Amino acid sequence: MIAVVFGVAGVGKTTIGKLLAKELGWQFYEADDFHPPANIDKMKQGEPLTDEDRQPWLERLRERIERSLAANENAVLACSALKKKYRDRLRVNRDVKFVFLRGDRARIAAQLKRRGGHFFDPKLLDSQFADLEEPKPEEKAITVELGDDAGQLIAKIKASLREASR
Repeated sequence: MIAVVFGVAGVGKTTIGKLLAKELGWQFYEADDFHPPANIDKMKQGEPLTDEDRQPWLERLRERIERSLAANENAVLACSALKKKYRDRLRVNRDVKFVFLRGDRARIAAQLKRRGGHFFDPKLLDSQFADLEEPKPEEKAITVELGDDAGQLIAKIKASLREASR
């Protein structure tokens, strides 16, 4: 199974994704590592990525998912996957589950201010929310509201993944 933990920048995808992978004993992948250098440069400059910019990145991610599934490797992928068409591209088969981390803008902005050493310009948060297409019921995504306790979020996600894999 591949669990794609998604949401806007600063929502905690990497933190929650790493904790979830560790708890489950799964491999962890950070989608930011799959961006071409031009995308990273653009984001450092405070420029939002276009769908065209994201295309090669999405293809690399899909290839990673396909390789993991072919090798029977369970993994967690932390990835923005803001638009439905991006999630559709990553949904290789029914063994790919999506976990949406939802939080309000003020909370996420505060988290971004505390985050250090990342190329993402916090000024891009508005563009992230503008691009965000929250999952509809037919996507069968697991939606988790941000709370103060990461352990509780992980427990909820694990239970929901168990239920979704039945």
